[in-house]
Amino acid sequence: MNRLSVLDEIFLRSHRGLGTPIVLQGLWRTAEPVHPALLWRVHRDLRTGPLGRRVVRSRVPGARPRWQPNESAYPFAMTTDPIPAATMLDWADRQGDDLNPETGPGWRLSAARLDDGGCVVALTCSHALADGRALTLAIDNALSGIPLAAPVAGHSDWADARSMWATVLGGTARALRRGIPERPAPVAHRKTVAGNAKSKRPAVAASRATAFQIPARDWNRVAVAHQGTANSLFVHLIAKMLWASGFTADTIAASLPVDTRDEPRVDNDMSMTEIAIARDDTPASLRRKARAAYEHRMTSPGGIPEELLQVVPDRLAYRLAKGAGERDILCSNIGNLPESLLALGPHACTGVAARAIHPGLRLDALPRTRLSGYLTRIADTYTLSLVGLDPDAVPTSAALTALAEAELSALGLPHARW
Repeated sequence: MNRLSVLDEIFLRSHRGLGTPIVLQGLWRTAEPVHPALLWRVHRDLRTGPLGRRVVRSRVPGARPRWQPNESAYPFAMTTDPIPAATMLDWADRQGDDLNPETGPGWRLSAARLDDGGCVVALTCSHALADGRALTLAIDNALSGIPLAAPVAGHSDWADARSMWATVLGGTARALRRGIPERPAPVAHRKTVAGNAKSKRPAVAASRATAFQIPARDWNRVAVAHQGTANSLFVHLIAKMLWASGFTADTIAASLPVDTRDEPRVDNDMSMTEIAIARDDTPASLRRKARAAYEHRMTSPGGIPEELLQVVPDRLAYRLAKGAGERDILCSNIGNLPESLLALGPHACTGVAARAIHPGLRLDALPRTRLSGYLTRIADTYTLSLVGLDPDAVPTSAALTALAEAELSALGLPHARW
């Protein structure tokens, strides 16, 4: 629809400094240079496609902001000189700067030549515009012309405001008849040595990143050997990594995003669920836990309508929803990617990855989440992208890489750096 959802507005507030900044990114790697003219054509189709929009706020109290087409965009940019292939994720991290879904532009297409003769291409997008599945749909639409579901026309601002207030007031009254709901537990403020202003350590970025490719036949073989699924093996791996990094608790809380779209739309059509992981859990037991969790999505406390967050001031909405969906780890299984992403014109891709990054994240404002994993499959390959958010436990991207390699090897999973 052309009105922002509750989730859209949570991600929008993060761009205004109210929450953890989250930007999504799709990455393509080729073994040869990609001609800029080809990528300019992709940029043109993205600019006129579903990502070409921005947020417009209403002056009617209670009416939700709406999406407005916006073809202005950052120009496509490619590095003049090759960069070291070993640093391409560092380069990709910087592509999330200065995106703004409200004033625009909310996305960027960029590329870098690599010193091994290849190229890396990044499509980086505000999470307010799209979730992980939606980003793949948008690029599939630009590359192959696969049609997308048309947005549903919205009501007038006054009609939307009446509907929102009726939902909020009616739902709140029903919830209060059942008793005043308990206040959600406050989110613990996570302090780090790296973020200590009095520390003599040099300033460092807040996140670490690495990525791997694993043959699908091996990933699935190991999952079956442990009586699990590809997804439960993924969750098991991320949990094992967190414990190996020095996490001391015997239970890990994991948040699991769930795609809820019933047709191909470019928006945030997802919900969150969670599971508790014990040290003796296996891919088999996690399979059962995840299956049960998918039937019980995270909701607002006490049955209070979540739409309340859309009719109160931003700062109050932020306090009410602070830390929503954040757990010790995030395991985002984005799923199968369209095979149109296997090539950029005549150039076959040697790697395709998807992940979230956190531009502007401060060391004194780290989320509860300490480790995020993103899993995709395209053709015969799984790609595992990892983002570390605990600079005390995992001080460098090299340390995150070593941590992942140790746990992948322990599971008997052959792997290659992305």
